[in-house]
Amino acid sequence: MHNTYNPYPCPYYANIPMYNPYNMYNPYNMYNGYYPNPFITLKDYGPNPFVVNIEEATLQNNNFRIALWTGCHLQLTLMNIRVGEDIGLEMHPDVDQFIRIEEGQGIVKMGDRKDCLDFQRNVSDDYAIVIPAGKWHNLINTGPRPLKLYSIYAPPQHPYGTVHETKDDAEEHHGH
Repeated sequence: MHNTYNPYPCPYYANIPMYNPYNMYNPYNMYNGYYPNPFITLKDYGPNPFVVNIEEATLQNNNFRIALWTGCHLQLTLMNIRVGEDIGLEMHPDVDQFIRIEEGQGIVKMGDRKDCLDFQRNVSDDYAIVIPAGKWHNLINTGPRPLKLYSIYAPPQHPYGTVHETKDDAEEHHGH
């Protein structure tokens, strides 16, 4: 017999709302992109197995540089380049480097000599930069907000647990 008040007599097919703390009426619904991201403790997790939302960790970072994972053959660092600042002209003779920009804009310069940076490109959100070992390079923030990026070094470039709160801290550490 059909019941107009309960068209689905079977409890498994009832059309009733279930408890969901992230329902569609919640402006912080994790499925619509407004979910507030959990805080990630920024520290060096290497050499243990590690999984992270790299975009969220990168955007959360306010240090000039922090090592997030250091292993024997690879290192992951996060960087926050302030408006008008740069990474600093440098060259790693035996280290390949990968940089991914998550937020901001800048210009990357590379070359075979310190005084001849003949490769230049404008970069912004979602750009990747690959720097071969032995190339002089610099990345300059040309935008109106901090340049947030992560960098992968192979092999590692900085000591385990590196934290440079400012560019001055980093230059002091490298003896500039």
